[in-house]
Amino acid sequence: MTEESTDDAAGPDRIRSIAVHREDVANALEASLRSEREVVLRATPPFSGRMRARLHALDAGGNESGDGDGDGGSDDAPAPLHIDPRDLVADVPPYPEVDDTAAELPDADLETRRERHAANVEAWRETVRERVGSTVEVEVDGEIRTVDVNALG
Repeated sequence: MTEESTDDAAGPDRIRSIAVHREDVANALEASLRSEREVVLRATPPFSGRMRARLHALDAGGNESGDGDGDGGSDDAPAPLHIDPRDLVADVPPYPEVDDTAAELPDADLETRRERHAANVEAWRETVRERVGSTVEVEVDGEIRTVDVNALG
């Protein structure tokens, strides 16, 4: 390493690509759409060129400035990078609502409606998994950067 590759080298500006699991993206997006919770994909320091972003609820408690292990992290450590799942999905489809399913099957019994709604939700999740994009824009130090997305699964 060179002299100038100390603090700045460990920052989120090093990131060239983010690996996300398609299922994590679908779970984060569904939780964000279905509740008041803010669920993101999070990459934690130390940063490198290729990072894995994992499912994280911002309201889950803990210190957001640290590394998420509960030890508070270092004051000099960069903050975790949070990616909104909506930014990872091209053309986010509308989430299937129970009332919409009931309107499709007005004469069906409750069990049939439940089964249809479960199938509609699974079809929505499959569409989301298929639409994970190949790049995402992230904000690093007030600047927008485009990084590659490697979708897993």
